[in-house]
Amino acid sequence: MKLDRTAWLTLGLTFGVPLCLALLNQSTALSSALHVPTYVIALAGKYLCFAMLALAVDLVWGFAGILSLGHAAFFALGGYAMGMYLMRQIGTRGVYGNPMLPDFMVFLGWKELPWYWHGFEWFGFACFMVVLVPGILALVFGYLAFRSRVTGVYLSIITQALTYALLLAFFRNDMGFGGNNGMTDFKDILGFSVQADSTRSALLVISAMFLCGQYLVARYVVRSRFGKVLIAVRDTESRTRFLGYRPESYKLVVWVLSAIMAGIGGALYVPQVGIINPSEFAPANSIEAVIWVAVGGRGTLSGAILGAVIVNFGKTWFTGVLPEYWLYALGALFIFVTLCLPKGVMGLFGRRTA
Repeated sequence: MKLDRTAWLTLGLTFGVPLCLALLNQSTALSSALHVPTYVIALAGKYLCFAMLALAVDLVWGFAGILSLGHAAFFALGGYAMGMYLMRQIGTRGVYGNPMLPDFMVFLGWKELPWYWHGFEWFGFACFMVVLVPGILALVFGYLAFRSRVTGVYLSIITQALTYALLLAFFRNDMGFGGNNGMTDFKDILGFSVQADSTRSALLVISAMFLCGQYLVARYVVRSRFGKVLIAVRDTESRTRFLGYRPESYKLVVWVLSAIMAGIGGALYVPQVGIINPSEFAPANSIEAVIWVAVGGRGTLSGAILGAVIVNFGKTWFTGVLPEYWLYALGALFIFVTLCLPKGVMGLFGRRTA
């Protein structure tokens, strides 16, 4: 697969900048002007995980025409799968010192570990679940929706209803996922302390590697023959069906792939932020992901990554200065981009090159 200048630049910045931040965090003294604080490493890692979610949304919205308002559900499910593994690693170091049951289960009076928690003491099993659970949910939901030829705003509403239903379900204490408090106070990942600076730097670099890998996979998909048909489905689905293709099959494949990508982002997000709770299912998170893609440039892949980083960096700065006005600023940004930058920030670079 031949890479153009934009692809090389995207890969270089996506991997190079986090690598430099990690090296400066580990190799420089605290008193040095070049030292990168640990909180910056954690923020950068969070931005990269959000970029994976944005990339997943761009894959289905920008190239298949599926406006998903529920992709945060797949992101959160991947996060919960990793959170379950991290909770099993606490062992006797928890508040209640029960190596078999997470602390919140002991507090709620659970007597034994639920059957769906078994296996999560192994990292490999947890990684498998990170891919399987979002993938299965996307497969079932997509098969039913696309086979019924649900499209447009109706599909968007259904995806939002899906993530809201999961939000309500995970809020329940009897679900066995920590209720509204979720899971937190993680200790180890693969034997390394999640609070250690070296672990945080390693997770940042690993997140950058996975983001680059997802970008390459998405780029290969959209530039292949499959991707050309996908774009045809986006532009004129009825004509594509008339030519003998089955649009629902193409949309289902890219939908499942997108869900898996979002789930991986959620799994890498949890050990870096140190918590996972039902708020990650909030429909507002899915809507924000759509805004990231719109700001960066829908249908560009690189723009999705750029938009996620720009908007979340702005959110970090704005909520520190004027926190009560952040949602107004986000809404104004989306309106401005829709009216003045229909191709997003990447459209400005395209105009300049032309």
